[in-house]
Amino acid sequence: MATVAHLDFERAIAEVEEQIGNLRDMARERGLDVSSELRSLERKLHGLKQDTFRNLSPIERVQVARHPRRPYTLDYLQLAFTDFVELHGDRQFRDDASIVGGWARLEGESVMVIGQQKGRDMKENLNRNFGMPHPEGYRKALRLMKLAEKFKRPLVTLIDTPGAYPGIGAEERGQGEAIARNLREMAALTIPSVAVIIGEGGSGGALALGVADRVLMLENGIYSVISPEGCAAILWKSGNEREKAATAMKITAEDLKGLGVIDDIVPEPTGGAHSDWEETAGALRDALVRHLGELTPLPVEELRRRRWAKYMAMGEWRTAR
Repeated sequence: MATVAHLDFERAIAEVEEQIGNLRDMARERGLDVSSELRSLERKLHGLKQDTFRNLSPIERVQVARHPRRPYTLDYLQLAFTDFVELHGDRQFRDDASIVGGWARLEGESVMVIGQQKGRDMKENLNRNFGMPHPEGYRKALRLMKLAEKFKRPLVTLIDTPGAYPGIGAEERGQGEAIARNLREMAALTIPSVAVIIGEGGSGGALALGVADRVLMLENGIYSVISPEGCAAILWKSGNEREKAATAMKITAEDLKGLGVIDDIVPEPTGGAHSDWEETAGALRDALVRHLGELTPLPVEELRRRRWAKYMAMGEWRTAR
């Protein structure tokens, strides 16, 4: 796992971690017993992390969801799944590296896993297009969904994108049509499906992998029709109002669970997913096993009926009398 970077609101945490690191170095160099001092600092660090991450504001959760050291799809495929075999290409135009997918095993069971993939550095981000798929990426995803359906295996999608790529070439090749087709086809799949927002769930770019029987969300993920910056620019004519926008938009896991948009929240370790990849992957694996275990025994028609009812119920409202 890569070195953890720190966000602005994590400064106090960073300072204590630095103290712990310096103390350990000094003890190693001088042969000193500092176990008592280390325990005290570690208790202080644990308390700081708990206090900080228990009270995150919506805009701070946005920062955590975008954290550069947060685990991405390929990380979860290595940590939560086994025997991953990547499949490439949409059989129409090219292979879009911003979406990865293929066969994998989840606790010994074969599943199809598809997810958006960001990069860790500039070179990889250019290759992955910063996790923003082109239409051929969504067509590749659909091809793999249909492959899973052919072999009657469950589908898992991992969502982490700022949004679909809005470039001229993408629009010319049918970005809107590709997303719309995925929405329609996912709604009609005859296999169990679980979607997980592992970081950013941005706009139609996220929805194209998100029409599933169960929608889960990591504790510090976000899911919205537009970014807080974009919303602030439209409503308040200033990106500086992004904090106000993030609060008003109800984009956090807790808000969305309350609104019925998502079905379950996957807990993250104290300090966020970026602080402990293995613990986060374990929690994700447990949640997937549990939800797929509930969905797999259902007959196809019941599965589709429940899926239809789930999405038709979203946005219902009643006039107060």
